[in-house]
Amino acid sequence: MNPNYQAVSHTIDTPLATNKVIRNTYMLLSMTLLFSALTAGVAVAFNMPFFGPLVTLGGYFGLLFLTQKFSNSSLGLLFVFALTGFMGLTLGPLINAYLGLPNGGQVVMTAMGGTGAIFIGLSAYALTTRKDFSFLGGFLAVGVLVAFLAGLGAVFLGMPMLSLAVSAMFILLMSGLILWQTSELVHGGETNYILATVTLYISIYNLFTSLLHILGVFSSDD
Repeated sequence: MNPNYQAVSHTIDTPLATNKVIRNTYMLLSMTLLFSALTAGVAVAFNMPFFGPLVTLGGYFGLLFLTQKFSNSSLGLLFVFALTGFMGLTLGPLINAYLGLPNGGQVVMTAMGGTGAIFIGLSAYALTTRKDFSFLGGFLAVGVLVAFLAGLGAVFLGMPMLSLAVSAMFILLMSGLILWQTSELVHGGETNYILATVTLYISIYNLFTSLLHILGVFSSDD
């Protein structure tokens, strides 16, 4: 969430300028999702191992920092593809793990379909109603921090029920983040399409992995 970053030096105050930022955001988001799917497919095809939490978090936060730092230049585009491509590589081993389970293919496809339905539905709602969801910003920032720390605790302490609860929290938080970021685009609160793309991509990524986790747990209980 980066509402204070600006992609241009002037304030967006016309529908035409706002629509251009929205159009550029969704175009870049589509391209990064395709690129991420490609790198995930490569990781699945070559049966790449998990990177581990330290490498994953280090790569994620490092590339996220570089993307934000150069978001006002062409280098920002390079780093946003590096970030989403890296996240695709981390997703590949996870998908492979679920594909090896009974009904794993169905679980993966259901998670993908659910993620797409949630994103499209919430985005369409925010775009068509033009409601202002800026009030969610502070709550989402605190919620994501709490969920992230709880997730780390669940991993290192081996608490599967806490991990399941964190996945449910992330589904709610990422849904709110999609509404918030789309609202910021509509109302001119976010003028940097690179940063908006990163926020929406991260929302989609976390939605998918959280749905995958929950569906996988309930599927294994059948």
